[in-house]
Amino acid sequence: MRIILGLLCLCFLIFIHELGHFLAAKLFKVKVEAFSIGFGPVLLHKKHGETDYRLSLIPLGGYCKMKGENDFFRSLDLGLDYIDAEKDSLYGVHSIKRIIISFAGPFFNFVYAFLGFVIIALVGYVYYSYSNTINLVTDSHPEMHSVAKEAGILSGDKIIEINGNEIQNFSDLITEVGSRPDEKIKVKVLRDEKELTFELKTELDKETGTGKIGVQAITETIEKYDAKRYAFFPAIAQGMKETLKAAKMQLKGMLTLFKGTDISKAVSGPARIADMMGEVLTESFSENLRSGIVNLLSFTGAISIALFIMNLLPIPVLDGGMILFSFIELVSCRKLKPQIISKVQYIGIAFILIMFFIGLFGDIQYFINLIKGAK
Repeated sequence: MRIILGLLCLCFLIFIHELGHFLAAKLFKVKVEAFSIGFGPVLLHKKHGETDYRLSLIPLGGYCKMKGENDFFRSLDLGLDYIDAEKDSLYGVHSIKRIIISFAGPFFNFVYAFLGFVIIALVGYVYYSYSNTINLVTDSHPEMHSVAKEAGILSGDKIIEINGNEIQNFSDLITEVGSRPDEKIKVKVLRDEKELTFELKTELDKETGTGKIGVQAITETIEKYDAKRYAFFPAIAQGMKETLKAAKMQLKGMLTLFKGTDISKAVSGPARIADMMGEVLTESFSENLRSGIVNLLSFTGAISIALFIMNLLPIPVLDGGMILFSFIELVSCRKLKPQIISKVQYIGIAFILIMFFIGLFGDIQYFINLIKGAK
């Protein structure tokens, strides 16, 4: 059941993305031939105006098919060194309009995340966490490495600040350290009523791509915390702050893939994302309505920001690739030859296929481990 709920949420985020492309295309009089939620065989469809609205079998994506998307292939077949396009087609409009159409999809994902974080700031939420008084992991696992221990931090120290950011509990500590893999940080602790500052370098957790310093929570007690509620205009500012913070963390996470992270564990496929999203939904709403809404908006906001960043990568077949091609045309005042576009497209397709199979392999491993854990 939770996977179905997760897939519905994922489909909604993709719908938001494709809606951005759809509205921008309509704005610039580009004909939208089909708008589909899902890929593959069409289950249901209804044509309204010039657009065929579809619900397709595979709920792992969607598309907004515009007239002339593959005109460069047709131009290649005709032996032309330019893209022959009609005025109401994608390649028939000015490159600036093409940039806006391509950017609109990711932008709608950004806006969705922003609005979600604004709502969270307005309603506030309750959460539970362990204290910011820590133990070293070497206390229970002597074989493990602890950069905190090497820096002089002791079990029983209360971590109150990291890089100038206040630490109220262990959740804050995880957030601050986890978002700074392989980075130098300043850690302020409270020991015997005295404040001490230590400088250390976080380690990269190669399974998750996050940072770690070799400390663990004291789990005997757990405390309740109330997140601050904001008035309307401060909530807007806080929502933008959280959105930009999420984008920064996503970018950092992507960079850690080139630092030795286990990519099969760090990169999630759609099935794993849907399962995690469904788990968040079922567990959160079982507590109370506010908790469910906050966790839903927070998790889908993070996924939406990931879609925003991934689709803006300057890779052919992604929105970023179209933006890059269109920008080159804009600054050079010259149309790109279809031969160039088609060759570069194959590079993009190869990249997408590689990432797809990595995600698929990771999903299979994830569900195998779930099944083993359930036995």
